[in-house]
Amino acid sequence: MGNITTKPTTSLGRAKLKVEQAKARYQALLARQTAEERKKDTRRKVILGGLLIDAAGKDERFGRVIDELMKRITRDHDHKAFEGWQKPEPDQS
Repeated sequence: MGNITTKPTTSLGRAKLKVEQAKARYQALLARQTAEERKKDTRRKVILGGLLIDAAGKDERFGRVIDELMKRITRDHDHKAFEGWQKPEPDQS
């Protein structure tokens, strides 16, 4: 939204200002909603990832799932996040 320093003197000018302000409020609400949805999506991914890692430490089937998922990582940046990391293995005793 532009920098408005004076009030419009005509009805048309006031109406235009109200429309611009409403658009700005709408855009702010939309941005907030999008950010909230992204935050919820990230939280779900973290929770599911944690559950999968925990399950891999208890059941080798989930370890195999992790192995298959790791093969799908294509970006070097993402591979680096796993450097030195070892998935948990179920206790074989």
